[in-house]
Amino acid sequence: MRAEREGPRADHCVLCYNKSVYGIIVIIDRIVTLLTYLIIIRALLSWIPSVDYRHPLMSLLIRVTDPILLPVRRVLPPAGGFDLSPLVAILLLNLANQLLHQLLVSLLASG
Repeated sequence: MRAEREGPRADHCVLCYNKSVYGIIVIIDRIVTLLTYLIIIRALLSWIPSVDYRHPLMSLLIRVTDPILLPVRRVLPPAGGFDLSPLVAILLLNLANQLLHQLLVSLLASG
């Protein structure tokens, strides 16, 4: 009788685990999407000479995107006057997203 009660409870725990991992996947996907949009916006704004970099929204955009763009800029200098670091950063973000996604999906399949 006791074993019968543990069966559904164990299934419920696995279901909770699967929902938690799925929730983590969704959150990571949304964060990567948001960061991608912010990097694109920053790259487009860099082409506008009249942008006020002291504006609070621009300051926020820089504070959010710099931790991603600066390491790429250290490795990849501007090529012919063009800063390719936003493109490389977006590619690396999406690669990391895919790797994390696959890792978490494998956890779902094994758990």
